[in-house]
Amino acid sequence: MSAQSVDAAAAKYPDVFEQPFFKRYRAPIAAVVIVAYLIFSWFFFGFGKAFSEGRWDIAGAYLSDWVSYEVRPDVEYDGDYLAVEFPRFSPLGSDPDPAWLQKTNEQVERQVEVEAGAGVGTENSAFSSTGSFMVEGAPGSQEGGADSEESSGSFMAPGTQAAGAGETTEAAEPEMKTVTEVVTTKVDLEIGGAQVLIVPGLVTVVYESQELVIDVVPDVSVNARGALPEWAAQREAGGDIKMSFGFAGRLEVESDEVKIRKRFLGWENFWFDTYSPFWGKSFTEVVGLIFSSDRIDPEMSNAALAFNNFLYNGEWQHLDVWIKLLQTIVMAFVGTLFATFLAFPLSFAAARNITPSRLVNQGLKRFFDFLRCVDMLIWALFFTRAFGPGPLAGISAIFFTDTGTLGKLYSEALENIDDRQREGIRSVGASPVLVQRYGVIPQVLPLFASQSLYFWESNTRSATIIGAVGAGGIGLKLWEAMRTNADWENVAYMVILILITVFVFDNISNAIRSRLMGQGGERV
Repeated sequence: MSAQSVDAAAAKYPDVFEQPFFKRYRAPIAAVVIVAYLIFSWFFFGFGKAFSEGRWDIAGAYLSDWVSYEVRPDVEYDGDYLAVEFPRFSPLGSDPDPAWLQKTNEQVERQVEVEAGAGVGTENSAFSSTGSFMVEGAPGSQEGGADSEESSGSFMAPGTQAAGAGETTEAAEPEMKTVTEVVTTKVDLEIGGAQVLIVPGLVTVVYESQELVIDVVPDVSVNARGALPEWAAQREAGGDIKMSFGFAGRLEVESDEVKIRKRFLGWENFWFDTYSPFWGKSFTEVVGLIFSSDRIDPEMSNAALAFNNFLYNGEWQHLDVWIKLLQTIVMAFVGTLFATFLAFPLSFAAARNITPSRLVNQGLKRFFDFLRCVDMLIWALFFTRAFGPGPLAGISAIFFTDTGTLGKLYSEALENIDDRQREGIRSVGASPVLVQRYGVIPQVLPLFASQSLYFWESNTRSATIIGAVGAGGIGLKLWEAMRTNADWENVAYMVILILITVFVFDNISNAIRSRLMGQGGERV
């Protein structure tokens, strides 16, 4: 095409060859706007600071807690000896003795303090125990004397001067007694690939071919011999030394104790808690006990006992979690069902082509806007205040929100129906009710049902969120587990149950909706 032809075409069609500036450069302009917005968002929301100051180690520990658990013994310094203490509710039971923590015990004679005069009675002991808080032998406690009346309600201890007594006694020196007992002198333990040796005043850790020796001055300081390796850290001189061994756990050496945190993959005591007779037994042992003729509990069979112990597992609370999950499902179903029943007739009044009154149309549509503009979570907070915590608040929140949303969707669907079918029914002399029944409902009923089913499936997820603010269900249980900041494996358990529930109801809803929409042309 020659230059003359191009000029002629440009003169003939100026709108094609001379496009506006924004139309010609809309692609680069859009790219610049997007980049500028991203830069603005980066600084406005402080993404850079959040990423740089984020505690990624803590986030990693939380994620690990979803699929693992920790055993947390403490090794306390007791003079020239050690004392190994496990938490009260340890996952290893009430008397733990794990193979990965070896204690070296010795029988020694020790000097211990005993209370002076312990077990020695006085002739006034009977009187003192009935009418006075004063320690036996304190001034003013003589029977029948004037001082007795003054001191019968006294809190004064030995060595103090009673009012009017004029005499004092000095506190007795503590008596020492030699006793023979078994004490711990050394602790060997293994955390991942780390070997740890703890003796009074000294902690030795060998990890990744590096040895760290730590001197401990009880209740004073913690000092490492030489430079700290990468897996150890100390914020200040003489302060605690913390060591991380990856997923396997960590160690913290303090001036009064050594804190051990050893991690194990899996969920601890998921089937039976430490109080169950089946706890700590292998699968074959449990099966053998279940089918054994010898009953563990005379009042029930071993199978019933095992099922009971599983449901009432104190650490996992399976029965309570399942009941709360059922509450969530019922909340979603009942709330959606009530919303459908109310939105269905109201949508006919809100549709312009069904109800000609503009006042009624606009009034109902604004009512729908009001119901759905307030978020379900806000409605849940409101009804929790009104009815108190429980499923009723959750049902009401879902009912109010979905009534507004379904009413809007239903009325818009009615305004877009094919009016010829309705006119055909009306032409044969049918009453207004029959016109709606056979001319309108067959067109919209599959769509209405499909939308209600979708909201039922969606509300199963929403009911979990509103449950966290007190509306009951598994959401409240989930929030309680998260607040402890220690039961993340329980959180993972409930999240998995919610995912399974949503998956099942999503497939059921899709299957029903597909059948309904496929039968949309059939007569209802």
